[in-house]
Amino acid sequence: MPTKLLMTGNEAIGEGAIRAGCDCYYGYPITPQNELTAYMARHMPEHGRVFIQAESEIAAINMVFGSAVAGKRAMTSSSSPGISLKQEGISYLAGCQLPAVIVNIQRAGPGLGDITPSQADYFQATKGGGHGDYKQIVLAPFSVQEMHDLTIKAFVLADRYRNPVMILSDGRLGQMMEPIYLYNKPSPRPPLKPWALTGARGRKPNIIRSLFLVHGELEKHNQFLQEKYRTIEEKEVFFEERYTSDCDILLVGYGTSARVCCGALKAAREKNIKVGLFRPITLWPFPKKRLSELTEKVKKILVVEMSSGQLLEDVMLAVNGRLKVDFLGKMGGAVPTAGEIMEKISPTKLKK
Repeated sequence: MPTKLLMTGNEAIGEGAIRAGCDCYYGYPITPQNELTAYMARHMPEHGRVFIQAESEIAAINMVFGSAVAGKRAMTSSSSPGISLKQEGISYLAGCQLPAVIVNIQRAGPGLGDITPSQADYFQATKGGGHGDYKQIVLAPFSVQEMHDLTIKAFVLADRYRNPVMILSDGRLGQMMEPIYLYNKPSPRPPLKPWALTGARGRKPNIIRSLFLVHGELEKHNQFLQEKYRTIEEKEVFFEERYTSDCDILLVGYGTSARVCCGALKAAREKNIKVGLFRPITLWPFPKKRLSELTEKVKKILVVEMSSGQLLEDVMLAVNGRLKVDFLGKMGGAVPTAGEIMEKISPTKLKK
């Protein structure tokens, strides 16, 4: 039987990581993700795992690199400006094909900003915030339950593709509390990692690197990475649909914004306004094919997000000019309301 507990989103990520077999966690304090660091500090040693509060965000991501090279399941977390400091390390992880999980509990920016929730790191996460042609898988939880479940999935995907995976959430989801179900299952066994640097007794040495000095080698390496990313785009696309079979208006949002969309969806349906919701769960790879298919039967799309229009760009690329895409965005820690969404999708606005 599952255990039902009341947890914050940040704590749920920590519990998910432990249940996924996370061997090592390295972090540095920053609001609004400190509950996750505190949870790992308390519980990782209970399971004989490694917890280190690093001296900086840069140190933390490089500790993740070192553990990943050795074949361990490693994780770090931070919030927006802290993730910016980790970008070089994330690029190195991708370049060396090392699995790792990075958590970003977004706060408002740019710069230091404040501790209110935001979704303004979408570009940084999905377009490669560090240098070079690389991609990371980006998962966007919608609830405290998904904060837990997608963390487990993140470790599986990271190992499957030898690639960093980011959980992109925000301060509201990180600190809100909801009941979640925890299933009493043993931690999933990580796959064998014959590529890891575990000592070369009885075998040839392994080499893990992102530096290629012989002419043409780096191009081949990049071509190999791009082929891997194409495989991920074919096989690892996740999304949720609500009331899309008969909708005239399609709301598109993720994370906290999608939760607000659900309230507007319920209110609209009670007024006989045919509204549906499309929620991308993988922000990269973005579910562009399915969204493109939905444009054939809806009259209008409204993108709702807590930024100036970053998700909006991927939606518009998927729609490719076939119908109108409207936008409701909030910045600087403001959160859209169901009432504002209802105003945007009212029948009078739709006629325009």
